[in-house]
Amino acid sequence: MKASYLNLSKEGALQKRIQRARKLLAPCRLCPRQCGVNRLEKGPLGICRSGEQAMVASFGPHFGEESPLVGEGGSGTIFFSHCNLLCCFCQNYEISHCPDQEEGQAMGPDELARIMVDLQEQGCHNINLVTPSHVLPQILEALPSAIENGLHLPLVYNSSGYDRVESLQLLEDIVDIYMPDFKFWNPEHGKRYAQAHDYPEMARLALKEMHRQVGDLVMDQNGLAMRGVLFRHLIMPGCLDETAEILKFIAREISVASYVNIMDQYHPCGKAYEIEALNRPVSSEEVQQAIEMAQRAGLTRLEQKDFSLLLKRLGILI
Repeated sequence: MKASYLNLSKEGALQKRIQRARKLLAPCRLCPRQCGVNRLEKGPLGICRSGEQAMVASFGPHFGEESPLVGEGGSGTIFFSHCNLLCCFCQNYEISHCPDQEEGQAMGPDELARIMVDLQEQGCHNINLVTPSHVLPQILEALPSAIENGLHLPLVYNSSGYDRVESLQLLEDIVDIYMPDFKFWNPEHGKRYAQAHDYPEMARLALKEMHRQVGDLVMDQNGLAMRGVLFRHLIMPGCLDETAEILKFIAREISVASYVNIMDQYHPCGKAYEIEALNRPVSSEEVQQAIEMAQRAGLTRLEQKDFSLLLKRLGILI
């Protein structure tokens, strides 16, 4: 199965998408915040603190992602600096908030394209764009050069779920795999923990649009993701009522056949230590309850962790 962007490029439509995406940078209205700054000129920056070029914090094969992405060669992750959501508990706090101004490396289209092709040459199964919402135009700009140099892997749009539908529509027939997290159901938690009172509403709209474009997750004979949505939900301490609502939403309003990763790795990071409600990891009881909630909602395609396989891939086990 060829990546969708190859057909779009062949038809000559990719350049038109790039042009439309560039227009969203000045004034910037890429994400729900719609800061309105001019990112094509030097001057004040918006909430994501990003300008015309994408900033890349790191990249490489990743073996800790969901099993349909990892396979034998790993997921080719590109971690972008900064973020449009900025959760106070972010596990990539140093990358997303950049408190010490360690912002990564600024990259133009050709440099970003070379990374994509290099990850493919290393044997990765996909190009996993981590925190891409604020650099969507820059990603699209890199594709022509990457395609010219042989890129054919599917793109994974790995976001917080705080995406604007109008921006996601530019990715139709370009992104094959969406991997959004649905973090908050309660608007007050969105406001308190990420200064985004509208997060639940925007996430619901975004996830529906992602599913409209690519449908339920489809895997090949080896269990590798080819196309579709892979939903994530990070269990938060003391927030199982929100977990229940999010899982019911996915099952009832998107698809009961959705592939879902109920993530249990929350632990205090960033400024979470300053908030009593967030200053602890989730318990094993909370994790078990969340899995039972998913099952009651009718969700049966849940990510299963295989730590022995992960250790083997990392060379810890022989």
